[in-house]
Amino acid sequence: MHSDAAEIKKSVRTYMMVGAALLVFTAITVAVNQIHLAIPLAITVALMIATLKASMVAAVFMHLSHEKRWIYWALLLTAAFFVVLLSVPLLTVSNTIGKPIHAPSAAAVAEH
Repeated sequence: MHSDAAEIKKSVRTYMMVGAALLVFTAITVAVNQIHLAIPLAITVALMIATLKASMVAAVFMHLSHEKRWIYWALLLTAAFFVVLLSVPLLTVSNTIGKPIHAPSAAAVAEH
């Protein structure tokens, strides 16, 4: 029974530390917002902070740090599909299906 109380105390300490870290990262997010970075850099920093915070929440509060290995494979597969779905619009921007390969320019059409 004594080890159970010690284990609970350790878990509570872990939760408090992660909660404090989340609070610190939230403060960092607000501070970075006040700096007014360039948009690509601001997005990169925001995504890095959000990834750190989400990782902490998933590992500790969702107890993924205690799960079996197949959970991590499912998470990795989900992340891979997410990247694929994000890349689909990039691949369709350069879609040239149905367009002539050598389309005349507007200047060449205007000369005739």
